[in-house]
Amino acid sequence: MAHLLLLLPSMSYRGEAFIDAANRVGASLTIAGDAPPNFLEQSPKSFLTLDLYNPSKALSTVMEFAKTSPIDVVLGVNDQTAVLAATISKTLQLTSNSIDSVRAASNKQMMRRLLQKEGLPCPNFIVVGIGEKPEDVVQQATFPCVLKPLTLSGSCGVIRADDQESFQNAFIRIRYLLQTFQGPEQEVADRQILIEDFIPGIEVALEGLLTNNMFHPLALFDKPDPLDGPYFEETIYVTPSRLPPETQTRMTESLAKAARAIGLQEGPVHGELRINDQGIWVIEVAARSIGGKCSRMLEFGTGRSLEELILLHALGQDLPSLDLKTGAGGVMMIPIPQEGVLERVDGQEEAQQVPGVEELVMTAKPGDQLIPLPEGKRYLGFILARGTHPAEVEETLRESHRQLTVVMKPQPQSVVPPKTFRV
Repeated sequence: MAHLLLLLPSMSYRGEAFIDAANRVGASLTIAGDAPPNFLEQSPKSFLTLDLYNPSKALSTVMEFAKTSPIDVVLGVNDQTAVLAATISKTLQLTSNSIDSVRAASNKQMMRRLLQKEGLPCPNFIVVGIGEKPEDVVQQATFPCVLKPLTLSGSCGVIRADDQESFQNAFIRIRYLLQTFQGPEQEVADRQILIEDFIPGIEVALEGLLTNNMFHPLALFDKPDPLDGPYFEETIYVTPSRLPPETQTRMTESLAKAARAIGLQEGPVHGELRINDQGIWVIEVAARSIGGKCSRMLEFGTGRSLEELILLHALGQDLPSLDLKTGAGGVMMIPIPQEGVLERVDGQEEAQQVPGVEELVMTAKPGDQLIPLPEGKRYLGFILARGTHPAEVEETLRESHRQLTVVMKPQPQSVVPPKTFRV
């Protein structure tokens, strides 16, 4: 039985899906991470403690582990662990993307340069360190522009600026955010800010799989809520896309070219793209699959999940049909309305009972300290829905969301009375 090592941060939502997929494809699975996720409490033998934030130490730990438990495949679920997975795979002489290509996918500066080299549309950009003075850096900016950490994902720290004042405020906020993440072995890239022209237009997410250097589109998600800033909190994803077929084809071709430009050859690819009158712009290319619980809406061939496709491919097994199940599906990533301590979420039963809702998953628990974007890195939960048409699914998600009322408590040091926010 093939042995899979899954690199999983404790805050990731992806573990259960991969465990289920491993069972379905007949693979032995070990999860490695900074701390065991809650769902692994009853099976500690399947967990390997790994310092994900110290690559050299993590590599040493895995190499020692592999002496008695040979590893066939290493997978990461986010940008950081994808790079570590490529590093471990190379050391163990396992098949994987090159370290340089995966690193480029997780570093916006490297990615932009490679896309430019291949002639793909790319916004003008500069990269500066957080130690620079914002009043000096702003002189190099063209408005509107977007400031974003060089290596973070999920819209964390991404802020639009329309003038000098908002630019300097955004710079200071991102600098403070990155300082809170600093560790003893933090790389230079983790202390840098990308500043690029704002690209207007419709944004989509495209999920794909590379096999033998060939890109296969799996699902194109519309994002019906406009993402124009000042923050870029994603909420609703719906598939199949309602864009014209020729536009969808062009987007697939653009992401395939982008993946090839940065050197990816095998495995999952997640792209974020925008389209406007000037063309199609690849905003992000990730050497991983879609995050959160969004993959639950994807079902291929005879009922295979996205995670099953990824594992079957990684294990060198035959792939089923890559066609999506007919009908439409969507997910809402429930936003956090305001910073504070979660007291409760009312209306969950009503939200679950909206026709078309398949599942309501509250990932935040009472007592959790919640921080919204741009500083936050999580969601309140997820609503998943299915229907006949994308528009129907979108309205189902919105109606379910309207049933929820989030009640927040003030922070311990606060004297402000509890507030209730309709979300």
